[in-house]
Amino acid sequence: MAVVRKVTRPRYHWPEFQLNVWLIVVLAGSATCLGIFSWFMVVQTQMDLGTPWLFPFMVTVSTLGVAFIFLVLGLIASHFLLPGILILGSFILFVLWLTGLVETSLQLYGVSGNINDNCQIYVVENVSTGNNINTMAWIMQSTLCNCWKTAFAFELVNTIFYLWMIVMSWQVHRNYYH
Repeated sequence: MAVVRKVTRPRYHWPEFQLNVWLIVVLAGSATCLGIFSWFMVVQTQMDLGTPWLFPFMVTVSTLGVAFIFLVLGLIASHFLLPGILILGSFILFVLWLTGLVETSLQLYGVSGNINDNCQIYVVENVSTGNNINTMAWIMQSTLCNCWKTAFAFELVNTIFYLWMIVMSWQVHRNYYH
């Protein structure tokens, strides 16, 4: 007579609303930064300038963020979302996003001649209007300035949200054993 054992997987109780908000915000932040830094790389290439390490780094980190979200969605669909997977993945991505955030903040708000100061001097205080090439150049410069600020904001949000996921995953893990 053969003995059949039923293997049961642990059932962790995830706070659905927080998990869904986290998924949407992190996916939006990762996709936005992926687009911005990819575009920055195209602009650098078009202008025959070197590409700073931050741009491919953030493209890679953003791509990993999007891939991680799809992994989490797959784990949710298969009812196999384990806190350990989210703690490890969120910690790795937290460190990567924090690295990008620090470098972006140094470029944007660092020493004199930073991007924010240049945007203030050459774009905000130098508005161009009319149907001419100067206005088109001003629009492009304004877009670049706004993209830097948007990237910084989403990097900050994603960094905080990955830290939040580490805490939330730890709480789900702890509640399973108590």
